[in-house]
Amino acid sequence: MTISLERTDRIEMAEPGELTLDQLFDRLERMPVPEGYKVEIVEGTVFMTPQRDVHWQTIRRILWALEDHFGRDAKVVSDVRIDFPGKSNGFCPDIAKLSDGAEKTNGCWRYQDVEFVAEVISRGTAMNDYGPKETAYAIADIPVYLIADPYLGRCRVFTHPQDGAYKRDLTLAYGEPIDLTDTILGMTLSTEDFPRD
Repeated sequence: MTISLERTDRIEMAEPGELTLDQLFDRLERMPVPEGYKVEIVEGTVFMTPQRDVHWQTIRRILWALEDHFGRDAKVVSDVRIDFPGKSNGFCPDIAKLSDGAEKTNGCWRYQDVEFVAEVISRGTAMNDYGPKETAYAIADIPVYLIADPYLGRCRVFTHPQDGAYKRDLTLAYGEPIDLTDTILGMTLSTEDFPRD
């Protein structure tokens, strides 16, 4: 389900009379959002996506791999708002790994501190993951962006952002390890147990 709202600019660029991302999220927090739904704003449009079992199981496996590699105290968040460059992009990545020294500014994590993002495809929002989110993450210089697709049983990995685009784009079937040793993560991610839908 999507709820279209008037397009607004980023917080620091809002026109008089337009709602900022903070104002939009404040209003959304007061709405009766059904339990089990993730809410985020992509290019000024509000998306409410149900969290499915397969979705959560994939997120957990990625989280466990990050914790196994970086430790239980690593700064890893899930479904937490982070504002990204572009027109009204208040994303809530399925998984985001932050740098060790990351600190919140005005109650929010800064996109400049994000080292890794993983999104698990949902039928209704796949176009965001492969479109506006990929663009925003590349512009933000997020070193590694992983998309897991339980419907097709494959992952796409985008690395080496430069000039607003990812220079490397690799597609792997579930079961193949994702070699991220040449990235800031310095690890290999197993996809062998990623569930399919």
